[in-house]
Amino acid sequence: MSEFVAPRTPAQETSARLSMGFACVGHTYSHLFAPIFFTLVPLALEKQLGLSHGETVALIFVGNALFGFAAPIAGWLGDKWSATGMMAIYYLGTGAGMVMAGLAETAFAMGFWLAVTGLFASIYHPVGIAWLVRESVNTGTVLGINGIFGALGAALGAVMTGWLMYAFGWRAAYVLPGAAVIATGVLFVLCLAKGWIIESKTDRKPPPPPASRADIMRVYIILAVTMSCGGIIYNATNPALPKAFALDFAPGGDGILTVSYLVGLVHVASGLMQVAGGRMADTYSAGRVYLITYILQVPALVLFGLAGGGPLVGIAIVMVCLNTASLPAENILIARYTPFHRRALIYGLKFVVAIGIASLGVVLEGFMFDWTGGFLWLFMVLAGFSAIGVGAILMLPADRAERAAAPAE
Repeated sequence: MSEFVAPRTPAQETSARLSMGFACVGHTYSHLFAPIFFTLVPLALEKQLGLSHGETVALIFVGNALFGFAAPIAGWLGDKWSATGMMAIYYLGTGAGMVMAGLAETAFAMGFWLAVTGLFASIYHPVGIAWLVRESVNTGTVLGINGIFGALGAALGAVMTGWLMYAFGWRAAYVLPGAAVIATGVLFVLCLAKGWIIESKTDRKPPPPPASRADIMRVYIILAVTMSCGGIIYNATNPALPKAFALDFAPGGDGILTVSYLVGLVHVASGLMQVAGGRMADTYSAGRVYLITYILQVPALVLFGLAGGGPLVGIAIVMVCLNTASLPAENILIARYTPFHRRALIYGLKFVVAIGIASLGVVLEGFMFDWTGGFLWLFMVLAGFSAIGVGAILMLPADRAERAAAPAE
């Protein structure tokens, strides 16, 4: 028997479409500031700041940590105050932080403004994802489409950095995108003022029956482990990709555009894979899709550590695609076990783990590279984290419980 979904008025339909559009564009923006930085590190900032690779990469640590650790506060405000109000602050604050990072003169100033950017960017994931889940019927597919825009941000961050640096210098790579984010924020505020975007207070799709509190806590603990592992892999891979491609395809600092194109290609592919992951999570068991992506990451990570030259690019695509394909299933599991009125808060807590704590992956990448002079042992360690994730996912509740699961109010 199919679930009844209440029809929306024309004003609600317009609001839903605008909300989806701004949420997707916002996801793109939320993933710009880190890839821009990581692409600039081997191409400009190491030389500009006179620091080693590890020391330069460490400048974004506080920003990455705040991107995760500040998310629960943003989610709580989104639940208690206003999701649309928080999104307006997100656009304006993130854009301003990026502009100031581009104008930084010292390592301290760069680290400070990256931290400010990470603080405001932390608003997007808990508020934006809860917003999408609220408006969606085919949740996995919608989250997968939204994931494309996040991966597009990572890809644009890499490719734009190469072009802007080549044409105008490295500062333009932050200043011009930051100005675009501010302009989008002004447009968003205008839509709110005109009443074109209306904040919905209920889910469009009826929630499933409640799960037991024991199952809820069990799922939360398991997901905390898997999100830590997946987040460390993601955060360590972000700076490793441009550095590995620079070593193989741009020796001596040549080939700026080649490196940015290759990093962009990997992220575009990963975005497309999120749609496939979302569709599979809608069609099959979200838990099973989640498990398969973690199992396959183990050999992919090992192979990346061993590879070089042309094969490195193909393996990188597979490796990053598997990491991001797990995200729609992960977000579905969180939504199924979380009550509506706490959803943005719980998504915020997710990013404390997946980005805040897992920001240690950035430090791990810089330390391992400076210590070993390569990436072999780093990716052996990351494969170990993926294997730990596999073990945790195997302890999720049975599929029949997962399909019906929703938290008691």
